Amino acid sequence: MTSSLSRGRPPRVPSHISVRVAHAVLGAAAGLVWLVLPGMTSQNEAPVAIKEPGPAASAAAAPADEASGTDLVLPVAAVGAAGLLAGYGYIRRVRRTRDRTTPGSAATPPPPASDPPPAGPDEEAREALVLADDRLRAARAELGFAEARYGPEAVAPFAAALAQAGQEWAVAARMRQRYDHGEPAEEAARRHALAGIVGRCAEAERRLDAEAEDFAGLRRLTENEGLEAALAVAEERFRELAGRALAADSVLAGLRERYAPTATAAVVGNLEQAKDRLLFSTTRLNRARQSADTGDMDRAARQLRSAEGAVTQAAVFVDGVERRAGELRAAEETVPAALTGAQAELARVRRQAPPDGTPEGELRSRLLNADAVLASVRQEITARRPYDPVAVLRRIVRAVGAAVPERGGVLGAAALLVARASADAAEDRVATHRGVVGATARTRLAEARRLLADGDPADRTDADALALEALDLAERDVLAHGTPYTGPDAGPEGAAGTGGAVLGGVVPAGDPESGPPSGF
Repeated sequence: MTSSLSRGRPPRVPSHISVRVAHAVLGAAAGLVWLVLPGMTSQNEAPVAIKEPGPAASAAAAPADEASGTDLVLPVAAVGAAGLLAGYGYIRRVRRTRDRTTPGSAATPPPPASDPPPAGPDEEAREALVLADDRLRAARAELGFAEARYGPEAVAPFAAALAQAGQEWAVAARMRQRYDHGEPAEEAARRHALAGIVGRCAEAERRLDAEAEDFAGLRRLTENEGLEAALAVAEERFRELAGRALAADSVLAGLRERYAPTATAAVVGNLEQAKDRLLFSTTRLNRARQSADTGDMDRAARQLRSAEGAVTQAAVFVDGVERRAGELRAAEETVPAALTGAQAELARVRRQAPPDGTPEGELRSRLLNADAVLASVRQEITARRPYDPVAVLRRIVRAVGAAVPERGGVLGAAALLVARASADAAEDRVATHRGVVGATARTRLAEARRLLADGDPADRTDADALALEALDLAERDVLAHGTPYTGPDAGPEGAAGTGGAVLGGVVPAGDPESGPPSGF
């Protein structure tokens, strides 16, 4: 089968042959001129004056008995000229080859207005996952404000459509997770899997599209009454969050005094970013009212939806601080019981025969390692210095889990607490930075959520590891992109919080004034 590269390659052979023939003809012509030049210049004709004599002038002025030397010089010069022409042709061919983007393609660069090359199946699947996830998250934010205005019964059909769309995306994320781990292995099956991912994401978006008109009819943001009611809901939530942010500031200060720095690392900048989103929402709420006063209802609706998206993300930041405080308190209370339960589990394993397939020496090594970890934890918590209770629980769970794969009781509860804390931290980072977080972080997070939802205690350590990987990947994406908003400053009011809103995916980087991406 002819490849797309071969089909799109213009024929180049005739042009190459014509260039080579031209070079040969030019070389031969130059050589012929040099060979007949001595016959054309007779002694009876006046010599051509040369102001600055060079090698050729010296040869012409030589005695007649040196004519044989001149006869040798002219053919050599002819050969040299032909060589120069051939070298020039060779240099042109080399430069033309270096300028090519594909073998045999034309050297002319594409015009500035040409479309970029199409993405491959793998990149297309990644983009589909990101775009569909962004729409789901935007739709959840819109649905929350609609429910606050009209109640749960009025938004029930849209909540059902959103749940169905979320299920489609979850299947696509699961397929991507398996694909990243080499399943399926056959090339044809892998191409089919990528196509399936794109199809599932398209179906998720289609389910949202099917409800878009009815959802817009419910909210009626382009009508005075609907817009006024939605503005009232957004402003009330804004005021509530502003008060909670002040209270959370003192909560975070207390956590930083009580625990080690790693305990609050995931939320250390939350309140600054919450204030940034609230500042952005203030600007957009004011613009919405101004646009409504001038009768520009479409622009007013866009500004309002941008404000709603920013308020939603501000709530995520504030919730994260409050939730972290609860996680640290619960972990701190669980650590003593987890140590006791771990010691009992290790003693039980020592009394029993090794599990099937586990060498006795390997089991003994795992038990010794668990003993060392437990001793280190006891020393850390009795040193009367600030420590990270969640991290301590994670060390206990992982060390004992290597020797006791299936566990319940207090160790199972500790594993669940740790995994949920990691998944929630990763969820917050993706939700508030979705403008730059890629498909891999979202896929790992979705897999961690799936394992936790299944409820198998044996999967909780894996869920924790996947959530931590998702958090790390999301942070790398944020660091790699920085603040993607590079538009001109619009003054203190216009540019306030725009960079953070772009990072959060509340507004697009290319045109922040165009409003947020669509949900429903």
